[in-house]
Amino acid sequence: MSKIIAICGKICSGKTCYADSIKEKENAVILSTDEVTYDLIDNEQGESYDDFCLKVNKYLMKKSVELVKIGCNIILDWGFWTKKQRNEVTEYFKSKNVNIEWHYIDIKDDLWEENINERNRKVEAGNGGSDFYVDEGLKKKVLNKFEKPSKDEMDVWYCFERK
Repeated sequence: MSKIIAICGKICSGKTCYADSIKEKENAVILSTDEVTYDLIDNEQGESYDDFCLKVNKYLMKKSVELVKIGCNIILDWGFWTKKQRNEVTEYFKSKNVNIEWHYIDIKDDLWEENINERNRKVEAGNGGSDFYVDEGLKKKVLNKFEKPSKDEMDVWYCFERK
């Protein structure tokens, strides 16, 4: 039976790399908020950005249900930063009779900082693709809002390591 794989983790934790690494094995399509915001609004981080992302996420969830119902596995590649959001997403898919599997990307703080610096260098050089620059304000926002899940909340606990 087809399923949703929801990837939880901070910005620059390796969610997209992880999604890319499992998509073939899972025969899945990746739906990414970052890709949509890049294609539609060039990742402009204005005051309405968070509201725009919520709308994108709702749309992608709705489309995910349609795709799973016709036999596609879907990987949702966005952060799911709070327990409340994770619970709401789980309940949404359960109400639609869609299986959801949670994957958490765990990353050590020093490696997280390295990933941020590497991403920022790529963005500054014009090679960031759909990535956006992570400044101190965004990093602080992540640290203030992100609620690390408990092990019993997740189906898969992946520890990100530099290859």
